[in-house]
Amino acid sequence: MNRLFSWKIHIFVLFLVLIAEFIGVKTLKLGIGSIAFFPMLYALIIGAIISLPKFKILSEKNMTVASNILGISFMLFVTKLGTLMGPSLSQLYDAGFSLVFQEVGHFLGTIVLGLPIALLLGMKREAVGATFSIDREPNLAILSEKYGADSPESRGALGVYICGTLFGAIYLSFIASLIASTGWFHPISLAMGAGVGSGSMMAAMTGSLSIMFPDSANDIAVFAGAANLITTIVGTFICVYFSLPMTNLLYKYLEPILGRKSKKEKSAGE
Repeated sequence: MNRLFSWKIHIFVLFLVLIAEFIGVKTLKLGIGSIAFFPMLYALIIGAIISLPKFKILSEKNMTVASNILGISFMLFVTKLGTLMGPSLSQLYDAGFSLVFQEVGHFLGTIVLGLPIALLLGMKREAVGATFSIDREPNLAILSEKYGADSPESRGALGVYICGTLFGAIYLSFIASLIASTGWFHPISLAMGAGVGSGSMMAAMTGSLSIMFPDSANDIAVFAGAANLITTIVGTFICVYFSLPMTNLLYKYLEPILGRKSKKEKSAGE
């Protein structure tokens, strides 16, 4: 069977997309907050169910084909992002320095906080892929190109990607509503914070904020989109030239100290 083609996989993907888009976006109000459910979430859940080995719907060869296609799809996605950079330069300039500066939070939160926790949980090289960024499509493509799609780094990133798709939009949708209800932040500031580099997460937060601030719905969408664009484009370069090297450097020094296996080996030696 061709490594990059399978009628069965392509037909299943087509049906998953049709079903997910037919369901559409659903919003659930929970007290002062609200949760938004997006087609990507439905597709991932249904795909996970039909791929369970006990159902024998998809074979291991089908999984291999899907894995190979996934890596190529990420590369195509990054190429598309590159074509967006030129036409969007004026938008990036108009958005201002504040939108770019928020990128600092992405590597501080994921690397400084996430890496030590991942090591304490027992992760090894998977921790590098899981914590060097928020692990959306461009970040997966970076690791796939550098380490390979089947590497521990890519597996760690893919795990975060799946968790982000399953829980990220739901979690951030509710958090956005909760923070907005405090009145501590301006709606535009919250909109800028919604641009984390994920279309589904941004849409979830934007939807919740639009419900909380209906008079500012248009401005929220504009600034969230600008922030997301900057995070996606600028964040890709930051990940390549700063975040990934920094995560590897910290891993080198922190893993012997915080790594679960390393601790056991050290205790045994004593």
